[in-house]
Amino acid sequence: MGYSVGQVARLAGVTVRTLHHYDEIGLMSPGQRTASGYRRYTDADLERLQHVLFYRELGFPLEEIAVILDEPGSDTLTHLKRQHELLNRRIGRLREMAAAVERAMEANTMGISLTPEERFEIFGDFRPEEHEAEAEERWGGTEAFEQSRRRMGKMTKDDWARFAAEAARTTEAFAEAFTGGLPADGERAMELAEEHRAHITRWCYDCTYEIHRGLGDMYVADARFAANYEPHAAGLTQYIRDAIHANADRAES
Repeated sequence: MGYSVGQVARLAGVTVRTLHHYDEIGLMSPGQRTASGYRRYTDADLERLQHVLFYRELGFPLEEIAVILDEPGSDTLTHLKRQHELLNRRIGRLREMAAAVERAMEANTMGISLTPEERFEIFGDFRPEEHEAEAEERWGGTEAFEQSRRRMGKMTKDDWARFAAEAARTTEAFAEAFTGGLPADGERAMELAEEHRAHITRWCYDCTYEIHRGLGDMYVADARFAANYEPHAAGLTQYIRDAIHANADRAES
C-alpha cells in the first residue's frame, strides 16, 4: 500500500507542503495513487527523497538536484559516493572554520587585537594564544596571570613587534653562547637568563625566580616551546632551562 504523505513527512522530518511542492515541480512524485487520488509513496520514492534532502542540505538548488538525480546511468551508490565526498569536504571546511574561531577567541582572551597580516608579520607561524589555555590551567587566578592579561591586552602592534624582537634577540644570544661552548652556569648564560626574566617582567608580569624556574622546566617538557628554540641549535632548550635555574640559584643564594 505504500506510505501516506503524512507518514513520509514524519519519517523525513519535512512538511506535507514541502512534499506537495516536490511533487508539483516533478522532483519527487509519489509512485502510487489510491483510487481516491491520494498520494502513496513507495520505498523507491523514499530513497529518492533521501537523496533530495542530502543534496538540499549540501546547498544544491532544487533545479540542480533534479538534474543530478535524473542523470543517465546514475544509481544509488553513485549518489552516496558523491554525497560522502561532498560531506567530507564540508566537514573539513567546518573544522578549519571552527579552528579559526577558536584561535580568534583565544587571541581575544589574551588581548591580541591584530589583523591576520599583522599577526603573521610579528609572530610568523607561532601562535602565542595557543598557550593561553595551558597558562590559565597552570596559573589562572594568580596575580601574575591577571597582570599578563591586563598588560598584554593594552599592547599595540608596535608593542607586539618590540616584544617579539626582544625575545628573538635573547634567543639568538642564547644560541651563540650555547654553540660557542659557554657553560649554562657561566656568567654569560646567567646574564642572558636574567635578561629573559626581565623581558617577561617588563612586558607580561612580575616574573619571580620561582616562576622563572617553572618556565624553564616547561620549555623542556613541552615540545611546542622547544620548537621555538631547537631550530637554532639542537639541545638549546635544555641549555636555556639550565641557565635559568643557575641564575635563580645565584640570585637566591
